Amino acid sequence: MTDPTETTPDAPAPALQWAPASPAPKRRRWGLRIGVPAAVATVGLVAASLVLIAPGTAVAGVPVGFLTAGAASDAIAQRLANTTVTLGEGGPSVTGAQLGAIVDAGTLAGQAYHDRPLWNVAQWFGDTADAEIDLDATTATAALQQVAPESFTAPTPAAIVFADDGYIVTPAVDGRGIDLDVVTAALQDAFSSGRSDVVIDPTAGPVSATATTEKAQATADRLNAMLAEIGFYVGDERTVPVSPADAASWLTITTDDTGEFVVTADAARIQEVVDSLDIDQKVIDGTVVTNAAGDVLREIVTGQDGRVLGDTSGVAAAFAAQLASGSGVYELPVAVTPQKTTELERLLEVDLSKQRLYLKENGKVVDTWLISSGRPGAVTYQGHYSIGWKTASQDMQGTARDSGKKYTQEDVPWVMYFNGNQAFHGAYWHNNFGNVMSAGCVNMPPAKAKKIYDWSPVGVDVWIHA
Repeated sequence: MTDPTETTPDAPAPALQWAPASPAPKRRRWGLRIGVPAAVATVGLVAASLVLIAPGTAVAGVPVGFLTAGAASDAIAQRLANTTVTLGEGGPSVTGAQLGAIVDAGTLAGQAYHDRPLWNVAQWFGDTADAEIDLDATTATAALQQVAPESFTAPTPAAIVFADDGYIVTPAVDGRGIDLDVVTAALQDAFSSGRSDVVIDPTAGPVSATATTEKAQATADRLNAMLAEIGFYVGDERTVPVSPADAASWLTITTDDTGEFVVTADAARIQEVVDSLDIDQKVIDGTVVTNAAGDVLREIVTGQDGRVLGDTSGVAAAFAAQLASGSGVYELPVAVTPQKTTELERLLEVDLSKQRLYLKENGKVVDTWLISSGRPGAVTYQGHYSIGWKTASQDMQGTARDSGKKYTQEDVPWVMYFNGNQAFHGAYWHNNFGNVMSAGCVNMPPAKAKKIYDWSPVGVDVWIHA
């Protein structure tokens, strides 16, 4: 029997017949389908770790793990707001929100995230962070007074009143009330330990007024110092003083919520004074007597600057603002014309050789007359001197240097000493002027002596020469 698979050398190979092949199944890409959600989850976890706080983190007993800083801030603030303080067992209660409890929740939450971010595994489940709270005194007192009015007696604030010529203080008087320090400490303890309520002993203690005696006295002192100098000034001159009573009528003193005293001034009242200001004046040139050194010895004509008041439309408002800030010196807007001062340098010059006196101003002779100076042996000493002492009348006595005789002369008029016991004076006992006659003084007719007495202030220069 011939094997059908067997071929002969020249015979073609038989065709092989197979069943139709089924299409190969498509390969499932499970890796892609599983990998995309996993990658998204991983990215989300990484992103979350960059904005969330680590688990196990707490701020004052408030768990903030897995929260953003903003959510943590809200949780901290909400927890404090809801913490309850009860006044005695079974007594009335107030919440932290009603007490005006304050905590810097934003900073605390931000610090918690900074110190313990989710991505930092080493910081997970750390210690609880402390948080300091505070109370708004006004809000807390009002809340406690509302639920326990029997525990409160209002304090009397200090007051400032004007009396006579200044401000005086009425001291503050303490009231009674629940001690806010006790409430704050209890609320702090409950908040820090994670408790939602706390009971305190509502025993009343002294309550000080916010407007204290010390604050009132400090304000009164400033006001009284201001009253001492208050007025309208031209330069350093208080041209228009304002009386303390008038100034006080301009001022109103109140207190703010913190008990600080606030001073305000009524510009309309000030305007009434501004409208009546009359400070214009003409310039007056002055005249003074001096010596060679330039010292002013006498004022013959008192000089005065000229001035014209300028625009006053804003003066009242500006002065009111100054008074509120504590300054009572208001410098008026003025145009000033300075005075000119004429100096008269005066000199009493005696020429012994001519027995003549010269009255000089600024080097020019303004008058002259004959005199009698000291006799030989009792000469009038030459030199530069100045008038040191004057008297309208004097009894003179002494010993003449030339004769050694004692002398007495009563009621010598218009005496002006310039060198020891040598002086200018009037002589009523002789009329031989132009010749030496005296025991050393320079004498002249009484009328002439009075003229130089009036003309020569103390300090006028004297020159005696031959």
